[in-house]
Amino acid sequence: MSSTGAGSADAVVVGAGHNGLVAANMLADAGWDVLVLEATAAPGGAVRSAQVTAPGYLSDLYSSFYPLGYASPVLRRLDLQRYGLSWRNAPDVLAHLFPDNRAAVLNRDPEVTAASLEAFAPGDGKRWLNAYTDWLEVAEPMLDTITTPFPPVRGGLTLLRRLRVAGALRLARRLVVPVRKLGDELFDGAGGPALLAGCALHTDLSPEEAGSGVYGWLLAMLGQQVGWPVPAGGAQRITDALVDRLTERGGRILYGARVDRVLTARGRAMGVRTVGGSLWRARRAVLADVPAPALYLDLVGAAALPPRLVEDLAHFRWDGSTLKVDWALSAPVPWSNPAVATAGTVHLRTDLDGLTSYAAALARSELPRDPFLLVGQMSVAEPSHSPPGTESLWSYTHLPFRRHWRAEEIATQVERMEDVLEAAAPGFRSLIVGRHVAGPADLEAGDPSLVGGAVGGGTSAAYQQLFLRPIPGLGRADTPVDRLFLASASAHPGGGVHGAPGANAARAALARDRAGTGRLYAAVVDAAHRAVYH
Repeated sequence: MSSTGAGSADAVVVGAGHNGLVAANMLADAGWDVLVLEATAAPGGAVRSAQVTAPGYLSDLYSSFYPLGYASPVLRRLDLQRYGLSWRNAPDVLAHLFPDNRAAVLNRDPEVTAASLEAFAPGDGKRWLNAYTDWLEVAEPMLDTITTPFPPVRGGLTLLRRLRVAGALRLARRLVVPVRKLGDELFDGAGGPALLAGCALHTDLSPEEAGSGVYGWLLAMLGQQVGWPVPAGGAQRITDALVDRLTERGGRILYGARVDRVLTARGRAMGVRTVGGSLWRARRAVLADVPAPALYLDLVGAAALPPRLVEDLAHFRWDGSTLKVDWALSAPVPWSNPAVATAGTVHLRTDLDGLTSYAAALARSELPRDPFLLVGQMSVAEPSHSPPGTESLWSYTHLPFRRHWRAEEIATQVERMEDVLEAAAPGFRSLIVGRHVAGPADLEAGDPSLVGGAVGGGTSAAYQQLFLRPIPGLGRADTPVDRLFLASASAHPGGGVHGAPGANAARAALARDRAGTGRLYAAVVDAAHRAVYH
């Protein structure tokens, strides 16, 4: 390879999002020389913070609450607390506010949550406690199963031993049941189903879609078990800890280095080229923390891939676009229901049928007239986000997936979002001292992996999960190009700040390079890819 403006490393990691940084850290732990090439001027991807609304008000620019990150075995093994990461929890985890102003409240004390749900239907408090007991039985192997490569042999065997065949079959059913059906089966009143369904709609799934139940169940039960914690000092602290850990181990990050080609020879990844023509040699592996279509079609190119893989990518579905607004408020949100005031996250302001109507509008590619809002009270969760007696607030809502939106469409939807907040908290608008709007194009401009404002790396629908993610295949980080690995949320297990796609890519790269067994690993993977794509 030419050495013009070039460098080399054992591994070149494309993208310094949290998955790319996790992969880089794991390879550095194994003694590899690691170079991370980041297209933007800052690390972190969708895990970053800045003051964008008003002086003294800190906003998490993308993600904010991290139940999966806190519970993730991947991040726990990196011991990021040694690099300054610490966690905070709001007094209440989550409040779901109904149109009639009742609220179902999730608190880290199971008895407090149970009391909230009991007010919706006699016996629902006990039903919640029973559901939580069931969760605790499977929580550890479930998280292990989620965060390890497909197929999850160890976690799956542990679950089978604990649940035996009868229990495992019923758990398998729960993994595919729609969240509306799951809520109906678990509860008599409206409170429990609303908590589950609101959590499920953090994804792009409707309450009636197969697989939505497991997302609602997972996020709600993690909220009960560990809360929805936030990093002290903002989301940026996760990124800072990953960067500090990597550089301590000799890893390097180059910013403003946009990769425009993965270089291949004889079916193997040899390195990458950045915009401007600089070449970077990868002696052992290239790992790409970019969306699957970008990796395969833009960086590798269709000519170097099996034609069937390219055909399958035509059916890849993005998750919905996202519209996020941050506000600096001069005082706490004046909720008409005070039970909402102590929740870090608030779901506004709809019942289960309203959630279905909202999802149906998105499915019809319409802007919902009554948008479902996910709201974060960051100063409630972590007071350093704003001056004393004020609030750093954000909200996001989903839009139909589209790459290009007119400014007036975004403005209309922001107005609707503020209408929903004003109805739930009269006087809200009078407290606004600063506002920052990030539409789909703005989100993508800040993090190129958020294509069209899609934050999940692809739909959460069942037809694009496990061995179907990102397309029908092995469900693993390995690609048909030897020593090239997909390390983004487009890979199994998908979106969320838990580091599993990055960790899985690092594990695959290490297995491919292992003395004695690496060639056998490569031969098995190659044979599997030939069976799938030829």
